[in-house]
Amino acid sequence: MLIPVLLFCVGLIFLIKGGDWFVDGATGIARKFHLPELLIGATVVSIGTTLPEVMVSATSAMSGHGEIAYGNAIGSIICNTSLIAAITAAVRPGKVDPKSMRLPVIFFFGTALFYCAVAYTTGSFSRPMGLALLLIFAVYMVMTVRQMKNSPAPAAAEEGEPEEENSTTQNIILLVVGAVLIAVGANLLVDNGTLIAQAMGVPESVIALTFVALGTSLPELVTAITSLMKGHGSLSLGNVIGANLFNLVLVCGVSQTLSPFHIPENATIAGMNASLVVEIPVMLGVMALLTLPALAKGKLGRWQGVSLLCIYAAFCCFQFFVLPGLA
Repeated sequence: MLIPVLLFCVGLIFLIKGGDWFVDGATGIARKFHLPELLIGATVVSIGTTLPEVMVSATSAMSGHGEIAYGNAIGSIICNTSLIAAITAAVRPGKVDPKSMRLPVIFFFGTALFYCAVAYTTGSFSRPMGLALLLIFAVYMVMTVRQMKNSPAPAAAEEGEPEEENSTTQNIILLVVGAVLIAVGANLLVDNGTLIAQAMGVPESVIALTFVALGTSLPELVTAITSLMKGHGSLSLGNVIGANLFNLVLVCGVSQTLSPFHIPENATIAGMNASLVVEIPVMLGVMALLTLPALAKGKLGRWQGVSLLCIYAAFCCFQFFVLPGLA
């Protein structure tokens, strides 16, 4: 049991460091080709921070562990919202920009409605659905870049001290090594997460919804803590909302396209799949609690952070202590 736990932790470290190097390398190459900063931020960096979730879910789906692929995506959204964004709101609530939030929030809830319609009517995710989610991702990226080009941030504020830049060779090495670490880390996480789940008698979907989801959300957690320390809470909020959307359209889209799977059914509540009664409603509920008041009032309240943290604690307790008794 000790070796799988150690390898699970090594997998997490590989994912985090690999994602970091991949983003650095990709950003460096993009700058060498004089691509606009806004394009780099809206595409390369955003996708790079979601790579751990993409790799874990894709690897899980292709190896026949649809429970982990499903649980990682849904669990990451719940974790990002009710733990990471909640910490930001509870520690340092403040003003947010409803304008910049509007597009990702609309896309998230629009995609979530489509996702729910398929989940509740068919109970499975097909390849055409995965392709549809990837199409939504592409449309969102195009609209984001266009929006940012129409309202560019002032360049003067960003051109203070010249940054030391890596050579093209160094950037390519970072890109390749980062990608390899992410791939290896994803495999270690999935394989050993499955072994740990089996040894503990805990369903794979529960491990994915909690430990794996938290592990692959660590880049967002680091961003949140760094943003709080520097007094930029809104940066953390934007990162969380963007990451949640990418979990739906990119992570789910890739895993479903590569290997379609059924929604895991480990237990039933009132004759319905527990996942449809608990996980998906919690995902929608925490996102609504985080974003709708912020859009309406233009600020985050401490009550939102505290409420979300309580929901996350209750969700984890349900997964580990209540759900096994329903199985």
